[in-house]
Amino acid sequence: MKYTVIIQWSEEDQCFVVGIPEFNDVMQPVTHGDTYEEALKNAQEVLELLIESYQEEGKPLPTPKTFLQQFQVA
Repeated sequence: MKYTVIIQWSEEDQCFVVGIPEFNDVMQPVTHGDTYEEALKNAQEVLELLIESYQEEGKPLPTPKTFLQQFQVA
């Protein structure tokens, strides 16, 4: 399954924060990183843990959504 991972810079926290919108019952952002690459690595780990937790609890996994939006980088 492919889930959406949103990584954005947080001026307030001075790091990259990560959200996984399909898992809306989990506090967002779900993780962070000092670099984009670290945030992405942490997001993959959190996603694996979330899927494992849902399966252990017998909860159905959220349906992956497709988010279509264009972004402009300044």
